Amino acid sequence: MKSFACGDVVPGCDAKWVCSSDDEILVNVAAHAASAHGLVELPAGVVQAVHKAIVPVG
Repeated sequence: MKSFACGDVVPGCDAKWVCSSDDEILVNVAAHAASAHGLVELPAGVVQAVHKAIVPVG
């Protein structure tokens, strides 16, 4: 399992996910970024920052 907290990339955001893979986290983050942060597409820099902030659970 993997974990990601949006606040690690966007200070002040409380959204968090625990998923089975990085790809699953990215799907959830993309939907969240569109609805909560107005990002229709994730820029490459944001994707890199998300990957760096994903941590293993357990």
